Amino acid sequence: MIGLRRLPDLWRRLDVTVRDLTLGLLILLASYLPAFQTHGTQLGNLPARPFDALAFAAVALESLPLAVRRRLPVVSLALVSLGFAVDQLRGYHSLAGTALPIALLSVGAYLERRRRETAVAFSAAYVPLAVALHQIGARLGTGEPVVEFVTFYLALALAWAVGAWLRSTRIAEAERRRRVAEDTRAAERTRIARELHDVVTHHVTAMVVQAEAARYLTAAPDRLDQALTAVSDTGRRAVTDLRRLLDLLQPDHGTDERTPTVGRFVTLVEQTRRAGQPVEFTEEGAPAEPSGSAGLVAYRVVQEALTNALKYAHGSRTSVRVRHGEREITVEVSTDGAGRRAPDTETGAGAGAGTGAGAGAGAAARNGFPVGSGRGLAGLRERVDVLDGDFSAGRSAGGDFVVRARIPAAGSPS
Repeated sequence: MIGLRRLPDLWRRLDVTVRDLTLGLLILLASYLPAFQTHGTQLGNLPARPFDALAFAAVALESLPLAVRRRLPVVSLALVSLGFAVDQLRGYHSLAGTALPIALLSVGAYLERRRRETAVAFSAAYVPLAVALHQIGARLGTGEPVVEFVTFYLALALAWAVGAWLRSTRIAEAERRRRVAEDTRAAERTRIARELHDVVTHHVTAMVVQAEAARYLTAAPDRLDQALTAVSDTGRRAVTDLRRLLDLLQPDHGTDERTPTVGRFVTLVEQTRRAGQPVEFTEEGAPAEPSGSAGLVAYRVVQEALTNALKYAHGSRTSVRVRHGEREITVEVSTDGAGRRAPDTETGAGAGAGTGAGAGAGAAARNGFPVGSGRGLAGLRERVDVLDGDFSAGRSAGGDFVVRARIPAAGSPS
């Protein structure tokens, strides 16, 4: 049974010439069987003639050229047509005449250039054959009316048309696959860009804020050392995340490691706190195992929201709430007065730790952070939409900036 199941695969692996030669050999052998002799295609109604040496040659000429019907369709058609003409003019009427419509179908399906010229040449070659058969039949008193020759020509034209339809279908399918491949590559590039944005933006923002704050801590060596240590730790985490992301681009990378492990929310919040952002964190329920893309998207929502808080509302109180349900994960990140400079940024450099961090945030804003670009939020909205979830980001009635997301736990990969 296993061997029989493998036969279709083994057949498809054979060269097309070998497979087509098999078809030609089947027609050749069937035409030589006595039961099928003089019982094939009959054009012109000439009297049947017993097979002789020329008959065997004509049958071979009709059948064997089918071996190149896909690679050299015009050559195959020319040889088959020549054998067909001998077959009909001599009155053999062999079964090998069925090779002619097959050759015509192959030309319609596989000929790429000079299709119109080939059709005209074949039509022109058919005319003298029809005239000769008509005249011979008229002399013998067995001739067919002209309408029969026209009907036979239309049948051959139909075989060509079927081949042309198969060709157009094949081209349309190839174009569809090309578009799907391009869309897949574009989607993959977009996904990688989002991953890079999420990883790089968060870590680099934290590093910039911490480094800028360190400028104001030169009078406090202990706190300066803590700030520089935080920058170093954040850089190491950035390198680790980037390596994990680059591993996904390796062709032999078989497992998806994009989903953060349990406890990464705590690490993310702690990193943000060390950058000078007061964060209250609440996590309810236990993450589903496996959570699939839902866990990754929830992590990215929290990451992007905390990154925006560091950029545009450094020093303002931020609360993070994550709830793991049986069917969904809900995330809510709220920042007091997001978009306004924290109150401690207006005080002098000697106001303590909050002053240093606030001054760092102000310097970071002056160094080119675009206020309200929303690129990350737009990407998050698309991620959540892909999983059929809900996403919103905007100011509440009290002026806080709130990011909310409801992510189905059974979503498809992002």
